[in-house]
Amino acid sequence: MAAKSCQEGHPTEAFGWAARDQSGVLSPFKFSRRATGEKDVAFKVLFCGICHSDLHMIKNEWGISSYPVVPGHEIVGEVTGVGSKVEKFKVGDKVGVGYMVGSCQSCDSCHDDLENYCPETIVTSGGKYHDGATTYGGFSDIMVADEHYVIRIPENLPLDAGAPLLCAGITVYSPLKYYGLDKPGMHVGVVGLGGLGHVAVKFAKAMGIKVTVISTSPKKKQEALEHLGAHSFLVSRDPDQMQAAMGTMDGIIDTVSTMHPLFPLIGLLKTQGKLVLVGAPEKPLELPVFPLIIGRKIVGGSSIGGIKETQEMIDFAAKNNITADVEVIPMDYVNTALERLSKSDVRYRFVIDIGNTLKI
Repeated sequence: MAAKSCQEGHPTEAFGWAARDQSGVLSPFKFSRRATGEKDVAFKVLFCGICHSDLHMIKNEWGISSYPVVPGHEIVGEVTGVGSKVEKFKVGDKVGVGYMVGSCQSCDSCHDDLENYCPETIVTSGGKYHDGATTYGGFSDIMVADEHYVIRIPENLPLDAGAPLLCAGITVYSPLKYYGLDKPGMHVGVVGLGGLGHVAVKFAKAMGIKVTVISTSPKKKQEALEHLGAHSFLVSRDPDQMQAAMGTMDGIIDTVSTMHPLFPLIGLLKTQGKLVLVGAPEKPLELPVFPLIIGRKIVGGSSIGGIKETQEMIDFAAKNNITADVEVIPMDYVNTALERLSKSDVRYRFVIDIGNTLKI
């Protein structure tokens, strides 16, 4: 009976690429999407970014994956159908879906437009939907999502370079806003110049903030200053440079997802400065308490953003011509791209051209 009802609820044939086991190797995969419900938006996927968390999911590095996994949560496309009670979208609209496709809609977080912190958040890829079905992500030809979790993409925002903003963009925009690091004239450090870091520099600059990129690699100095337009550059392994910058920053957005020391970063903060972690190292970091106490400093965290804020971020990006720096790839290159991503060999985000290259 359950199988029959699930089949009836998911009658729409779909096609994508999925990982079948912890090897993380993706291959073509036929599956089905649910029928377009009265509050659902159906859309043809045109582009989908590749996020580092996709790599974690396909290899089950977080221990929560259930195979097969169709990754992808930086998804943009064109609306092909809407349910009878959909109010915000129509056929032909350009739309996107980020890291989540559902939440309880009744808790305090949901009422405060913070669906991303709802205990029952449903992730776009590898989660369980309200009907018990597994959620499949954007490495696929079509998507169906409740209109509440669908983002309108402004006409002037390129879909390929705009797609990564649905995860990488909101992940850095939200903490800049929430921790009050968005005031013109402030000085903010960005640790790590990758998929998250390069977008953080762009958003901070558009907010009128002085930006310093902090990196272990001196090779990234020219890129940071000349290409991205950061105001200054610090090599975190250079004690003299770090000492000279002590106590100069109002806040730091730390995007690094590997083990690294926090003590030198806390030293860069002014009194009452804020170090915000948005990268997620697999092992706990060591937190020195004494410099927090004597400077009344804060170490905080942040995870993506609610739907309202994500729309605000996309609109801000369109207004200020902010896009990710992307390498657009065909679908059949995806396994090579994932290998390169694991070695940080991308500048700065892979985006799959689903619309033109996903072939059954």
